[in-house]
Amino acid sequence: MRPSRTDASGIAAERGRVPPSRRTVLAALGTLAVTAGDAAAQPAPPSTVTSPPRDFRPGAPPTTYFTDPDIVTVDPAFEPYIVSNSAIRRLWTGALWAEGPAWNAVGRYLVWSDIPNNRQMRWLEEDGHVSTFRMPSNNSNGNSFDRQGRQLTCEHATGRVVRYELDGSATVLADSFEGKPLNSPNDVVQHPDGAYWFSDPPYGALLYEGLPDAAGGPSNPHGHLDPRLGQPAGTGPRRRVLPNAVYRIDPSGRVDRVLTDDEVPDPNGLCFSPDHRTLYVCSTGKGPGDTGPGGKGEIYAFDVGTGAALSNKRLFSDCVVDGVKCGPDGLRADVDGNLWVSSNAGRAVGYNGVTVWTPRGKLIGRIRLPEVCGNLTFGGPKRNRLFMAASQSLYAVTVNTQGAGPA
Repeated sequence: MRPSRTDASGIAAERGRVPPSRRTVLAALGTLAVTAGDAAAQPAPPSTVTSPPRDFRPGAPPTTYFTDPDIVTVDPAFEPYIVSNSAIRRLWTGALWAEGPAWNAVGRYLVWSDIPNNRQMRWLEEDGHVSTFRMPSNNSNGNSFDRQGRQLTCEHATGRVVRYELDGSATVLADSFEGKPLNSPNDVVQHPDGAYWFSDPPYGALLYEGLPDAAGGPSNPHGHLDPRLGQPAGTGPRRRVLPNAVYRIDPSGRVDRVLTDDEVPDPNGLCFSPDHRTLYVCSTGKGPGDTGPGGKGEIYAFDVGTGAALSNKRLFSDCVVDGVKCGPDGLRADVDGNLWVSSNAGRAVGYNGVTVWTPRGKLIGRIRLPEVCGNLTFGGPKRNRLFMAASQSLYAVTVNTQGAGPA
């Protein structure tokens, strides 16, 4: 049979059938003319929400729009931070869940975690080369570099915070509190006094991102999961016994609990203000086996005192934008004290990426990505390039500010 064809009215006209009436054709043409007129009157630049979607692939043609249509000014205060001829670029893709980007200023490379693939990746600023940096990584999550240039890593599978020394050795900074094993350290930052602060939620007990608990534990209550599968010989089962918390590792090595799960449910991303007088903590969703209230996707701020002292808890932001929850995970401050926060809006296309807030908690800008963004950091030779670890990919864009301190 000969295939049917479609005329201007959108009505299939096969040989032998009665042709459409003149009135039908004119009505259809009129509809097309109105639609075309509306499109001409309201042109839409390519973005994550247009159809067809913008092509973010590394080899795709660059955007010819200035500024990038996916860098959104919510408040005029954001405009000075935009480099008008800088476009968002996808540098690499191929992860299962990208997290914990950190910039090494001496080596001029970015390291980040691919948690389910049990590896750390490295991107070289020199030529954009990407390679496996460390494998296995013990399902590492958050990374950062301290003021001495040493890499700090939070490990899910082992429940510990590790520092990689300049001579190539590794030091375990924390793996327990009061004799009980940590859950799965998530994010780590350094204070100028030499202390390291880290969050310890339970996400590493997810089968996808680490090791489930031993039989009967919170993430494996029925004992159906075997945590030994895929692990090196001798890997012992672990069971969560500590509540979620934020800790401080004193330069002496002492570990203090500075925030409890009651104060900030499911603590995740951490960040100090440029003057280190404020600590910001992301409270994310419920982790495996949580029996408490769980986080609501909010950011809290605390005044930082001497040592481990925190006070004046306050809600910095509920991270709701246009009625959409843009769940926070990782965050970094720029030199003016603005917070650049990763956004997980799920299937709300156009709200995944980055939200930007003033020190007073006012939303001023957004960066739209085609994937959920888990974490971010400032890097590049001038520390003015924002690197975004988003689901399967690594993105970057140059901005007109610098990150506050090493990351």
